[in-house]
Amino acid sequence: MTTFVELAAEKESADVTDWAARLGWVVGLLLFIALVYWLMREGWKWRGTLQSDLPELPAAPSDPGPATLELSGRYHGSTTAGQWLDRIVAHGLGARSRVELTLSDAGIDVVRPGASDFFIPAGQLREARLDKGIAGKVLAEGGLLIVTWEHGEKLLDSGFRSDHAAEQAEWVEAINTMIKTSTTEGTAR
Repeated sequence: MTTFVELAAEKESADVTDWAARLGWVVGLLLFIALVYWLMREGWKWRGTLQSDLPELPAAPSDPGPATLELSGRYHGSTTAGQWLDRIVAHGLGARSRVELTLSDAGIDVVRPGASDFFIPAGQLREARLDKGIAGKVLAEGGLLIVTWEHGEKLLDSGFRSDHAAEQAEWVEAINTMIKTSTTEGTAR
């Protein structure tokens, strides 16, 4: 029969944590995460360089006329028209932000706190529709207001989401009516 003293002598104490190895793994992981973020940032800057042929964004006219509709919500970004994953990052168009939209006879005034504002002239508007996604944001069918417009020689889709989703259909109807009216007036002359 073994005594308690013999049993206690046979047992080894628990392994002590190797803090140097653990610290090395943590530092290595943090450096890897920093490298990934740096590469993502460089990719974003490279995309902006590739899109440098896009002209400066138009500013709102001093007197755009009375507001037809107003909307507050979120701006989710712009893409090449018809290619919902080809994000445009030049001139700040890739930055998500809050947005205040104002539709007038002159066009759409896009005011973005913390990001660059821009104006979409009525003559540059091509289409408005409700869709489910744009680069980096996918919602239920009809969750995004997508405005297609011409900037320079490129067609862009810009995605907006209203704080009150019911008003997005009204925007689609108003913009498409404005486009049809300006097209009809342009061909009548």
